[in-house]
Amino acid sequence: MTKDSSQSPQVAFVSHGGGPTPLLGAEGHQQMVSGVQALAGTLRRPSAIMVISAHWEAPGPRLTAGPRPQLIYDYHGFPPAAYDIQYPAPGAPELAQQAAAQLQRQGFAAEADGERGFDHGMFVPLKLMFPEADIPCVQLSLLADLDPGRHMALGQALAQLDYPGLLILGSGLTFHNLRAFSSPNNSESRTMNESFEAWLMDTCSNTRLTETERHKKLAHWVRAPFARYCHPREEHLLPLHVCYGAAQRACDQVYQMQILGKQASAYRWD
Repeated sequence: MTKDSSQSPQVAFVSHGGGPTPLLGAEGHQQMVSGVQALAGTLRRPSAIMVISAHWEAPGPRLTAGPRPQLIYDYHGFPPAAYDIQYPAPGAPELAQQAAAQLQRQGFAAEADGERGFDHGMFVPLKLMFPEADIPCVQLSLLADLDPGRHMALGQALAQLDYPGLLILGSGLTFHNLRAFSSPNNSESRTMNESFEAWLMDTCSNTRLTETERHKKLAHWVRAPFARYCHPREEHLLPLHVCYGAAQRACDQVYQMQILGKQASAYRWD
């Protein structure tokens, strides 16, 4: 039996910026902050949020399962205010256990982790999107093999959860070359950044693509123009693969933005 589409989760991917700096008013993040907040304004209020963060990798899917996860300040060298950030969102142990069981049925060695806290890939965007911190949250790890096909399959399995009102939120960055962020922009770097962004936005939003074509393009994303310049390592892109796996169709909205002088994007599926 096909699942009622009205019960399907909302799905979105956000580019979460550089560490905690979007929450500190740092230069280069104004468009990211306004874009993420605009995206949040289009969402129905979730009953719970599952965040796939670029900052947690494990051999198999791991899900935070504690009732009150602590924050993990998984960055260093920032002003003291970065370590005073609070986001006291409750956990969602029942959702974590349900998701782990669903993933196990689909062949993933999933585990619920009652000790792990929320990293900045979770609390930075959510503090911008849902500042009241009153929506139960679960964080889901990436797979350490960084296989794009397996991450799309992960999202496809999550879409089958019987959990009305769920928001599946990928949190990464569509441009993640740290050396390039600290180098001056020139015509060559802009061309490489913008070419990959154009490819990615078309891949995610082009309704003329079949889902077989879209899946193949995302599975072989390294063939995209300047892919490895934009992502020397792909962990910040793969949350988007999970989101596409959950949605299995073209996105409904693309949000373009600049982050630290580089083009980046966010995506929403209604």
